[in-house]
Amino acid sequence: MSRAKKMLDLKPSKPTVNREAYPAYNRSVEEEYVQLLLTNTFANTFYADSRELINEAHSMHELMLELHPEFMARALVYARDKGFMRLQPLYGLALLSAAQPTLFAQTFPHVVKIPSDLADFMTILRGQGRGQGGRVVKRQVAAFLSSMSEYWALKYNGRGRGFSLGDAVATAHPKPHNAQQQALYRYVRGHETDLTNLPQLEALEQLKRSQNDQERIYWIRQGKLPYETVTSVLQPSVEVWEELMKQMPAFALLRHLNTLERQGVFGGHVHEGKLELKTSGKRVWNPKTYVTKVKKQNLNYVTERLTDAEALSKSRILPFRFVKAFHEVENEALRKPLEQAVELTFANLPDLPGRTAIFLDISGSMVGEYLQTGSVFALALYKKTNGNSLFWLFDTFVQDAKPSRHESIMSQAARIHARGGTNTGAPLRKLIHDEEVVDQIIMITDEQQNHGSQFYKELQTYRHQINRNAKAFIIDIAPYRNAMVPPEDMRTFYIYGWSDLVLSFISRTVRGYSGMVQHIEQLQLDAAEHT
Repeated sequence: MSRAKKMLDLKPSKPTVNREAYPAYNRSVEEEYVQLLLTNTFANTFYADSRELINEAHSMHELMLELHPEFMARALVYARDKGFMRLQPLYGLALLSAAQPTLFAQTFPHVVKIPSDLADFMTILRGQGRGQGGRVVKRQVAAFLSSMSEYWALKYNGRGRGFSLGDAVATAHPKPHNAQQQALYRYVRGHETDLTNLPQLEALEQLKRSQNDQERIYWIRQGKLPYETVTSVLQPSVEVWEELMKQMPAFALLRHLNTLERQGVFGGHVHEGKLELKTSGKRVWNPKTYVTKVKKQNLNYVTERLTDAEALSKSRILPFRFVKAFHEVENEALRKPLEQAVELTFANLPDLPGRTAIFLDISGSMVGEYLQTGSVFALALYKKTNGNSLFWLFDTFVQDAKPSRHESIMSQAARIHARGGTNTGAPLRKLIHDEEVVDQIIMITDEQQNHGSQFYKELQTYRHQINRNAKAFIIDIAPYRNAMVPPEDMRTFYIYGWSDLVLSFISRTVRGYSGMVQHIEQLQLDAAEHT
């Protein structure tokens, strides 16, 4: 009997316990695998350290590889494309490459989308003792490299990840289709080459030789050089940072607001040149006027970018990214557009019919990013229902969050704090006591009950006494592999991890859409063109 079959036989069919030794259930192997892909980033969590999570992840990947490799391949694609996860899908892809070459070839273009994916994939292969992965891998890498652009060569050829584009070219030996591509391959390998037909790379080489900011800014504009490239070859002055800010895509701008703030792009104390407010006895020309003007212009620029509803809709930036940026910056003038962006981002989400009860776990294990993200999601969901919902917080007690449809999501989320233990049955018990009739129950939690009665027992009571057709949605944001509800309950749906599709998924499911596993089973793995 194979190791995977033994693992499956050992999987109990009756209720088990969670990490706090409270009653829990096992979901299907496929569902547990989806949970792993969408929530597990190999990092320490409240109930498990990274080594334990890595071991569990490896076992789960191997189990799926033997039991259901087709589902595994589809789930890897779903996690990368819809769940915006990277490391777990890449890890699974590396295992797939050894056992299922055909499936690997179909899956690779959907999971390895950008050169940093390729770098991490190759690093994982080495870590698994697979070297360069053999011909099966090299064929896919060569196909991937056939789409290499100047932008890739500019942005991704550094060695910070341990595997550069030059390394990839040396590994796969892709055949160039023309002289320009041959020059690109030579360039990323570090060889002398003619850059006449590669104007962005020519601009980079000119930037390296530039002697002053005027020249540097000229070549940054001429080559449309990304900030990662510029900062890898020089220490930018505040003027150069201002230029880089205008070159950044929306997501890059959001991620680097804190850096731009520290560098003085939005005014205040900076480190050098004519913007220095406190000099060592040397008079600077009208610094106060200059700083005020620059500060206003740059703040206006960022505000316009971050509050452009149409651009935000196209960018696919998760609302929760704005939350992270909001907590990183100190300038109140930067926080205001971020606050507004959260409202605008959620405005495009679908409506949720019927009356909804929203329960947010605020127990101690939810502290930090889990609670920040959960709070924003719950408040946005409340606003999306136009107030036709309940929003309660719970630990071992239940508290009405008293949400407002008019106050900003961020300001309300800031008042929600973690505390106490976890009684997932408590909000259901209050729902029964208050005889509240709702069409769907949405709970945001890490599912680690450690006090009181079980969620499932109270859910059954609610359906028996109040509304037999009530649907339940568990948004599980942690990688622990035990669940509150058994898979036999066809009116309870699990959603794992965070993405901008969470509310869309709930909305479709309310209207009869199948669960995550069923949706993944229907995905088609057609060959993808590298772009």
